[in-house]
Amino acid sequence: MILISHRGNIEGKNKDLENKPDYIDLAISNGFDVEVDLWYDNKINKIWLGHDKPEWEINLKWLNDRKQKLWIHCKDLITIALMRELELNKNFEKFNYFFHDIDDCTLTSKGFIWVYPGKQPINNSIAVLPELYKDDLSKCEGICSDYIKKYE
Repeated sequence: MILISHRGNIEGKNKDLENKPDYIDLAISNGFDVEVDLWYDNKINKIWLGHDKPEWEINLKWLNDRKQKLWIHCKDLITIALMRELELNKNFEKFNYFFHDIDDCTLTSKGFIWVYPGKQPINNSIAVLPELYKDDLSKCEGICSDYIKKYE
């Protein structure tokens, strides 16, 4: 089972720390993958983490160094275009990224089915925030949760 911390949360929501680079690193050091929210401003060539808006500036090295553990939620079309460009650049290995809005599910760049809360069970999918709807997790291959520690 793939266990994914939602924005760095392990044992509950912490809006003040979500997506903060140190908080992400703490979740990774505890053995979890992490879903992060990514923003890119192509006018000034900067990237940030943050849910509703860019908050925590990072750089490509930070992102690249953690790519094996990150599930990158591109927050807009400019950001997903950046990720695709990086994927085509021979200096970067493949990132795991996706974009969605109100879709029931989306595919990540590595072929995982990322399923919106309340839409389980789906074979071989990632159940997102299953605690919200008490989703049936019998068919999923991964879970993304604010309470990921309880699924260990």
